[in-house]
Amino acid sequence: MFILLERLDYVFQAIKLTKEKLNNRVPLIGFSGAPWTLATYMVEGKGSKNFEIIKSLIYREPKIAHKLLQKLADAVIEYLNAKIRAGCDAVQIFDTWAGNLSPSDFEEFSLRYLKYVCDRLETNGTPAIVFAKGVSNLESLADLKCDVLGVDWTKNIGEVKQQIGGKKVLQGNLDPCVLFAPKEKIRAETKRIMDNFGNDAGHIFNLGHGILPKTPVENAKYLVDCVKELSIKQQALGQS
Repeated sequence: MFILLERLDYVFQAIKLTKEKLNNRVPLIGFSGAPWTLATYMVEGKGSKNFEIIKSLIYREPKIAHKLLQKLADAVIEYLNAKIRAGCDAVQIFDTWAGNLSPSDFEEFSLRYLKYVCDRLETNGTPAIVFAKGVSNLESLADLKCDVLGVDWTKNIGEVKQQIGGKKVLQGNLDPCVLFAPKEKIRAETKRIMDNFGNDAGHIFNLGHGILPKTPVENAKYLVDCVKELSIKQQALGQS
């Protein structure tokens, strides 16, 4: 893995430089794809609607699939640990295509490697976030050695909160496309999500996946303003 880290030294140097320029004004998050999601792109060669190539691999040649996933898991561990050493304030693992697996296949080809990675991160107090998009039963993720679980926009975050039972902080879960809507809709959806979660601590408001390239910058800024304003009001109500 030393060769991998050596080739990616520019990434870690960029982290150090960014940390210096940020001067602790905002936290810096380091990201990595999860082994399953990385494998889908490697085998498919692009995004896919049905993922028939990677799924054919896991069904026809499961030993080869596991060998690939294990190599990717080891690489993700080294990569994220190097990002932590370079100064990232938190790290996040994206399993964007986890929801394309059946529950049993998810356990075998995704969850197993998420657990392997989380167990070996040298966090030393650095929060670790796991986001497995489209997974119907988030309770299966609740015992991972991480601090935060991402929630996509197809779920009611209040119901997920009940499922998880306070084991993890939750992050999410606004549909990224809401940022193309009028401001009154952005505000209404923001409030709906915050109301669904309630006044308890343990929610990091965020999009339910990555921000889309054509998102209007002014709408993203407006979302931040809404979250700040509504959070203050929600806290006041919780204390009254």
